[in-house]
Amino acid sequence: MITLRRSWIYGLLLVIWAVILGWQAVEHIIVRKSARTALINRAKDISNTLVLVMRSQRRFGGVISKERMESTLTELLKLDLLNAIALLNAAGEVVASAGEPIDLQSKGAIRSGEQWDAKTVTLMNLVDLGTNLTQDLQTIVVPRHDLTNRPPPPPNLETNFGNVLTATNGTNSVLQPADRGRPRGPREGRGWLGRPPWMTEEQYKSLIEKQGVHSFLIVLSTQSFRAICNHDLWMRTIIGILATISVIGFTSAWSNLAKSSDMQIRLARASELNADLKEMNLAAAGLAHETRNPLNIVRGLAQMISKQEDASPEIRKKSREIIDETDRVTAQLNEFINYSRPREVRRAPVALGSLVREVVRALTYDIEEKNISLQVLIEPLTIEADEQLLRQALFNLILNAIQAVDMSGNIEIRADRRNGMGAFLEIRDDGPGVPAEKRTDIFKPYFTTHQKGTGLGLAVVQQIILAHGWEIECLPNLPKGALFRITHLKLAANQ
Repeated sequence: MITLRRSWIYGLLLVIWAVILGWQAVEHIIVRKSARTALINRAKDISNTLVLVMRSQRRFGGVISKERMESTLTELLKLDLLNAIALLNAAGEVVASAGEPIDLQSKGAIRSGEQWDAKTVTLMNLVDLGTNLTQDLQTIVVPRHDLTNRPPPPPNLETNFGNVLTATNGTNSVLQPADRGRPRGPREGRGWLGRPPWMTEEQYKSLIEKQGVHSFLIVLSTQSFRAICNHDLWMRTIIGILATISVIGFTSAWSNLAKSSDMQIRLARASELNADLKEMNLAAAGLAHETRNPLNIVRGLAQMISKQEDASPEIRKKSREIIDETDRVTAQLNEFINYSRPREVRRAPVALGSLVREVVRALTYDIEEKNISLQVLIEPLTIEADEQLLRQALFNLILNAIQAVDMSGNIEIRADRRNGMGAFLEIRDDGPGVPAEKRTDIFKPYFTTHQKGTGLGLAVVQQIILAHGWEIECLPNLPKGALFRITHLKLAANQ
């Protein structure tokens, strides 16, 4: 049930995270489209302005100077984002331009559309120009060699066209009416429109085809577009990152809450089990204590029988066997009672070196019996510990090492400081050692590697060590033997 609920929660969080990221992606696409539309509308405004400027610059005779037109285009380039402008004829050739050079070959694919590059966008026919503008304005650029080869103008030419035919750059733009004889309407502007009298019809059509304005080509910088998109992308990215962190944090919090709930349930069950085990432990300890008394009586009776003068050798032998067996069972009962006893630590400053040497003196008979070489290498250290419990733990560890080594074996006891306020204690021997797969099992009750062992000695040691808040581990003593290391010993305040 808990696993299913956890899967639903994680799935819901994943869906929320995906929805947030998808929402931000859609919003970014909308912002990009809006920025593109704004840039296109800006270009259309520039195009409309350019059309109005061209119409306003017509003079008498319908002539517009190319130099004046390009000067006007240059002024328009001062507007933000505008890089270049080109007026094109029907053949796609430049009639007038300003700004950066435009590669018409690369822009030739544009036909009433747009072309986006890395830093610019090129747009054509942003307003409905086509033949309407050509017919309305009839913008003609007349090269100077055409002016020199033409017939002399009629006497009243200056009255009709003024002095607008003069050009400093060798070319002029001419606006001519289509019908000189009819009255001019309001859309015909100022001046007459039509074919100049000194030009043939073929020349006039050729000039209209080559110099008539058919479309615009505008190149705009996409800096503002990219700035808007990048700013929005950063915002959306930050939102996505925050959403991801939030989902991960909520997932971690939920996982920790679930683990904490499971742990509380397990602790509650373990507490109940521990209470039951404690009651059983007390009952077993009481039973062991009550069993030890009859064993002492049996042992005493066996001793009395073995000391009788009329007892046969066979009876005395059996009596000794009874005594030995009762001693073995009594020792086991004593260790069981000791193991089941609650460990209440009463801390006090303890001179570690002196305590170790006292324990070694208590085991002198066992050490000399096996001719063991035992070295004590302990710095003057005073630790906080329960002296009686620590004495019992050291006694069991040193006795375990004595039982492990062979005749003339070696044992080394070493202690020193660690990490300022801490210390450690090591007991090394050159016995057979403990296999790697059994180094954690040896601290379990009734697990022993010795034939005469009860399996409770190291279990009692671990109880005492853990009750102090220390740690103990079994390691290999290279090249041979075992190493028992006690760590996290706390030094006394005066150290």
